[in-house]
Amino acid sequence: MPDRLSSLDASFLYLEEATTAMHVGSVMVFQPPDEGFDYDRLVRLVSTRIAYVPRYRQRVREVPGHLANPVWVDDEDFDVTYHVRRSALPRPGSDEQLEEFVARIQPRPLDRNRPLWEVYLVEGLAEGRFAIVTKSHQALVDGINAVDIAHVILDTDPDREEPVTDTWRPTREPSDIELVTEALVDAVRRPSQILDNVRGGVADVRAIGGRVVGALGAVASTVARSAARPAPTSPLNAEIGEARRYCMVGTDLDDYRKVRARVARGSYSDDVTVNDVVLATISGALRSWLLTRGEAVHNATTVRAMVPVSVYDAADTTRLGNRVTACFVDLPVGEPSASMRLHQIAFAMRQQMEGGQAVGAESIAGIAGFAPPTLHSLGARLGSAMSRRLFNVVITNVPGPQQPLYAGDARMLSSYPVMPLARGQAVSIGLTSYDGGVYFGLNADRDAMPDVDVLGQCLVDSLAELVESRDSGR
Repeated sequence: MPDRLSSLDASFLYLEEATTAMHVGSVMVFQPPDEGFDYDRLVRLVSTRIAYVPRYRQRVREVPGHLANPVWVDDEDFDVTYHVRRSALPRPGSDEQLEEFVARIQPRPLDRNRPLWEVYLVEGLAEGRFAIVTKSHQALVDGINAVDIAHVILDTDPDREEPVTDTWRPTREPSDIELVTEALVDAVRRPSQILDNVRGGVADVRAIGGRVVGALGAVASTVARSAARPAPTSPLNAEIGEARRYCMVGTDLDDYRKVRARVARGSYSDDVTVNDVVLATISGALRSWLLTRGEAVHNATTVRAMVPVSVYDAADTTRLGNRVTACFVDLPVGEPSASMRLHQIAFAMRQQMEGGQAVGAESIAGIAGFAPPTLHSLGARLGSAMSRRLFNVVITNVPGPQQPLYAGDARMLSSYPVMPLARGQAVSIGLTSYDGGVYFGLNADRDAMPDVDVLGQCLVDSLAELVESRDSGR
């Protein structure tokens, strides 16, 4: 019989609404090789790579009467050209036009009658570039049976069209009677299963909640101790609709390292990390953005962020890393000094990390099926699973490899994540460091955040302020 979705994976299907699509995405910009790169090349590449990931040719099948969680079944009519699509911008296409394209296609729900992923080849970018835009459902990307489609098609070496013998043959789809029979057999093996499903999965939810509480207990205690109140009121939290805006921001990794190095030489030689500098940059950007909106900003104003933090070994830049922690941090947007914001954030993060109050990779694996290639998906899962009353915004920061990656022979120039919006969140902030750059993807509600491009410019200005700050090392 086919694999059954876990309760957590199934929840991403059940909780999906028109305003809260439960898929993650990426925008990858490439420089084509001399011989070019076209749609047929991408189709061949994807067809070759998914031969190693059978889940990408499976779809979700509901069990009659909802007697058990849905199952994965082979798509007997699988058509790779349905999932790999082609589009183009009017030449020479600008980054702003690419952002608008992403904002249009990312909110559209994936077809539940087919495998839950899509890839778009976007041609016509200025300077001869092209983009690959991906969408993968969180129910699909569990980090065990399937990783994100972007990871599937990228490689550290240019692909020389090595042929792969595809021996995949779809397994016959089970009938309704077979699905019901298997659900009943499972119920006999686990007598509580039927009762759990009849009660709407209450027991499963409690079990998952228990695992979350067990893993995140220390972090929750930190939040309770530091701020025994819900997250502060913020324009970052609003009722959202179906339409989106998207903004890409590219920055230089060396700038973050310069700030960190200067702080390390000062009298306050905190254990400041590059991630702390990133959070300080975001904090300064949010401060400036709030001021442009005419919001009241005073010394005690904060924005609470939920930050799933991944840490890679600096000696091994070929891996995304295997250490992950999830922290809550009150970003000090009311603090006017850029260097002071950095020190406050570094202290708050270190307090959680050293105090054993951050969540380790082992605990996170138990919550969300952790795997290094799907860290952004992990961040989205944590953000979706936890009460938004605890935080204002989710920030996912995934350190990536610091050497070039390729789709076929095309070199990837930059990669911007597209994080989903949970209910009540006006914007999500994802960023990926790659090959000397740090690339932000801001996914925002179209009505609640008409000025997301202003926030994007504020990120650039905030980083420049930290780099130029003369008191960073005091």
